[in-house]
Amino acid sequence: MNINPFEEKPLKTSEDYYNWRELALRPYNKFDVDPYTRVRIILACGAEYEAVWFSHQFHRHEADNDVRRELANLRRKEQQQQKRLASLKPIGEGILEHTIGYEQLAVDLTAIFAQREKDAYVRQAMDFALLEDFDHLYRYADLLEMDKGIIAEKLLGGYTELMPGRPTIAEHRFPADEVKRHVNFAKADSLTKLDLNILTAAEQQTMNYYMNQANFYQNKLGRQLFTEIGMIEEQHVTLYGGLKDVSCTWTEELLMHEYTECYLYYSLWQDETDRQVKRVWERHFNDELCHLHKAAELLQKQEGKHWQQVIPKGEFPQLLKFSPNVEYIRGVLKNTVNVTSVEEDYGEVGSLPKDSRFFLYQSQVNVKDSEVASHGVIAKYIADNGTDYRYQTKEHPVPALRDRTKDNTSVGRMA
Repeated sequence: MNINPFEEKPLKTSEDYYNWRELALRPYNKFDVDPYTRVRIILACGAEYEAVWFSHQFHRHEADNDVRRELANLRRKEQQQQKRLASLKPIGEGILEHTIGYEQLAVDLTAIFAQREKDAYVRQAMDFALLEDFDHLYRYADLLEMDKGIIAEKLLGGYTELMPGRPTIAEHRFPADEVKRHVNFAKADSLTKLDLNILTAAEQQTMNYYMNQANFYQNKLGRQLFTEIGMIEEQHVTLYGGLKDVSCTWTEELLMHEYTECYLYYSLWQDETDRQVKRVWERHFNDELCHLHKAAELLQKQEGKHWQQVIPKGEFPQLLKFSPNVEYIRGVLKNTVNVTSVEEDYGEVGSLPKDSRFFLYQSQVNVKDSEVASHGVIAKYIADNGTDYRYQTKEHPVPALRDRTKDNTSVGRMA
């Protein structure tokens, strides 16, 4: 039976801060860490970044300095939590190795959420973005082996396959087509609200990571790949962020953010296999209990609302638990690889008129296939090795993507 965080008593106050020693945790060993421990750390970092970013935006839109002081107090602790989590990454883990963790997180997290999602429209969005992150993982994996001689399969623990998804070259769409219908949180299932908050945070962190790391890579092709995929992650942030309810007030959003973090840390705590990291989740969960209770107080004080008016059932729903999703992803690939985004909905690329915005944008951005980094990485790997690098448990579910001697740039893109 899951707990109700509103009924749990925090161990300490929200103004109990970490010292410098507590901010510098012992990093995990990249050679023997369970891949899902790495994934959990990346996810929690993203949740903390989102908490800080949201708090700053709230601060800039709030005139009452008493409220802004409360936000500053909460925000400082969220910053400390993020720094603790970031310190768990070992110095010897390179940018591209860490990127493999980012994409494994995106793939498996999205697949897990899609399989439990009750809202068909939201699930469709998850399946849509899933195939794109899956393809990103494949292209980064080939770059990693080509440049560093590191086999991504080992970093993934065999949990996640490495093979083409919807080709990245086909993912570049007219910006307005990323905007979807927002969900009514008053009617939505609690898992829908939690999952959208978590996915938005995760994709936003990935977008920012690629934006900031792109030009630190060692060669031009790698820099271009980070830049290109970073643009797709921006599309995903627009997609997921746009599904969230736009009618929530700032204080209601604060409560939902803190509830989401409580849910996330409690889930990670229950799921974790590493003893040291498990203690981090437990402590951060208690931190977030303080923040949640403070957010509930602010909601009552500022708007005269009880927390149950925003979150009717405080008890946590089904917890997040990481596990392989190979067969589910294969099914989505087989059935939707040629789907693209069309305004608020989706459609087969082959059904689009020749003058559609999708083809217009493609013609402007992807002038020549040879200039597109996501294609260039695979083309170079094949030129050097004869075939691409993959990890598959069986034959690719899409016949057009089975040829390992040629990178397909037509799937999901050509009418």
